[in-house]
Amino acid sequence: MTAPGPDAAAEVLAALLGRGQTVAAAESLTGGKVAAWLTEAPGASRTVRGAVVAYATEVKRDVLGVNGSLLDARGAVDAEVARQMARGVRTVLAADWGIATTGVAGPDEQDGRAVGTVFVAVAGPHGAGAVRELSLDGDRTAIRTGSVRAVLALLLRELTGNAGAKDTEHNGGNGCLQP
Repeated sequence: MTAPGPDAAAEVLAALLGRGQTVAAAESLTGGKVAAWLTEAPGASRTVRGAVVAYATEVKRDVLGVNGSLLDARGAVDAEVARQMARGVRTVLAADWGIATTGVAGPDEQDGRAVGTVFVAVAGPHGAGAVRELSLDGDRTAIRTGSVRAVLALLLRELTGNAGAKDTEHNGGNGCLQP
């Protein structure tokens, strides 16, 4: 599957609007890019609740409710951390869907994780959700942009019923999810 570009935000918003649902984003390495892409699309105010840029580990814990013991044991770049961030932002901002990004954009590794290691997560109603691990190539900008594309693609899959892919996906340098 080719990961969507900025038009993916419009697709996500249309799918949410069709369901009468809302979304909120919890962002670490993307630093607000997910929210920026979502709010660039016309009609965003009908579906986007807001975002939390949880760049610091303490914000992940104190604002989003990520388990402090988990953060101490595994660091912030972790699948379960991403899942808890998505659930936390969904709760904090009273949204139907929460999405999250956490990872290493570089230039140095973090928490023993290589540059380009990213986790994206989606949490939705009735326990719906998914987490994907990505291995992105490129510079900081490419990794961050690939992360935005990946989390929007993951949400779109959940919204459109195409969520049968495996839990861990890797990609090459173009930021695309590979089935």
